[in-house]
Order: sequence, then structure tokens, then C-alpha cells
Amino acid sequence: MLDCAIIGGGPAGLSAALVLGRSRRNVALFDDDQARNKVTQESHGFLTRDGIKPSELREIARDELKKYPSVVVRDIAIVQARRLADGTFVLVAKGNEQIRARTIILATGLKEILPDISGLKEHYGKSLFSCPYCDGWEIRDRPLVVISEHPHAYHLAVIASHWSMDLAVCTNGANVLPPEQIGKLASRGIRVYGQRIALVKGSEGRLQNIAFADGTELERTAGFVGSQLVHATPFAEMLGCAMNEKGGIVVDDVGRTTAEGVFAAGDNATVTQTQIVFAAAGGSLAAMGVNAALTFADF
Repeated sequence: MLDCAIIGGGPAGLSAALVLGRSRRNVALFDDDQARNKVTQESHGFLTRDGIKPSELREIARDELKKYPSVVVRDIAIVQARRLADGTFVLVAKGNEQIRARTIILATGLKEILPDISGLKEHYGKSLFSCPYCDGWEIRDRPLVVISEHPHAYHLAVIASHWSMDLAVCTNGANVLPPEQIGKLASRGIRVYGQRIALVKGSEGRLQNIAFADGTELERTAGFVGSQLVHATPFAEMLGCAMNEKGGIVVDDVGRTTAEGVFAAGDNATVTQTQIVFAAAGGSLAAMGVNAALTFADF
């Protein structure tokens, strides 16, 4: 039986596996290769690895795990997780393989639901991004656009304006900005376009302009997209974990959820703090929580 099953092979899961391996724990990390940042060309803000491709960071981390014989990385999807009467867990992998574990770390992340706009996906991760802190530096001082159908559009626009004042906001027909917010943006030279977007146009993922349904166009070279973030898997619900008002899994300061024996780390817990540095830190904390819980249980 595993000491811990880690579901999710991103920065949170890999960090957790590293700490647990160093804690002499028998661990398996399950990775279905569906990371949200697969479309990302470079990851930023991670000390000593600024600008690294997410796939390269993943491979470096996996190589580092190889020196810990009690850690196994498996490229397989988990499809079900449930608690048994004795308090341990059984995970069901694709193909109906069953794995037993004393504890679980959910590092399954989130997935994005982008606005349904033709051409947007082709530019996402290349010239349209989700986070100014992650990609704002590379597109600074250029003609930027914020595309968002959500009330968060105002916050995103204000933050994005720090990287470029040549900024426009497109709400794709959604009435999400009250007049006072539109006025405040206008006072800073930020234009708001409320009409529906017919097409995001560019070449090889490089944005050139926004074509509206009324026939007008807006020249832009890059920008940010407000997307809806939802849980990538149903495991938190399956295992009875409570959620907070932001939609994240409720955790304490060591990643412990409200479900006994279940820990969570990364985007699925933080929700609004989705940089890889936060995910890696959360994975490390959750691993320490797991090791402490197991050690005290066996003491």
C-alpha cells in the first residue's frame, strides 16, 4: 500500500513527490498529461527557471525524482477515488487498475473555459495570455487588448494597464462593466468595446486585430483573456472535500482538506493564485502535512 497517492503531475504534484521522497515515503504520482499550461511557450516568475518551457520544467523535476527509489511516476489517468471503511483509499486508474493508499494529495489543477470566439484559441498562449504577472513583461508597451465577458474585466484591465497604457477592453457583447468603471477606464485613455467579436485575426498565433460583428476592426498585437476556471477533475467532490467561496478546495496551512486523509495543493486550492511558484510551494506544504500525519499516526 502506498503512503501517499499524488494525483496530478504539475508543479504542485512534483514538488509534493520530491518532499515525500526525501521523507522516505512510498509514493506514486499519477499524471494524465493534461496540464493547463501545455499551450504556454514560456513560464515566468519561478526563481532560477524564468522563461523555461513548462514541458522542460516537468522533465527536470521528473529527473530529480529518479534518485528517490520510493517515488514512482506513472503516466496514467486516475478515473475514480474513494475512501474505504478502514479509512484508507482506493484509486481506480484507466483500464480498471486499482491502487491502495493511506493518504491522497489532490494536485489536479484547474482547466480554462475560454470565451467562445472564433480564432481565440489559435492565439492563446502565443500572443493572448491569462496573467499579466506571467506574460506582461514580454508584451509591455504594445497595443494590448483585454477580452473578458466577466465582471473581473475591470480588475484585469486596471492591472494590465501597468504594462501598457495603449489598452482596449472588449466584452464581446456582455454587459459586465457599469458606467462608473467605463468612465474611470476612459479617463485613463482605455477604450471599452461592447460589441460582439466575430473573429480574432492574426498569423501563426500572433495577434493582428479584433474583427467585430458590426464590421469594424481594432488593431492589437497582444493581450489578455479573462477565462472561467473550473476544477479539472471531480475527485474533491468524490472524496467529500469542502469548497470555499472562490470555488477552491478548503485547506489548512499544511494542505489538509476537510476530508480525513486528503490533502490538496496548487491551483485547485488557491484558484486565484495560479502561478507555478504558488503551486510548487503548496505541493511542498501538503507533502509535509502528509508526512507529519502519517508519522504521528504510526508513533
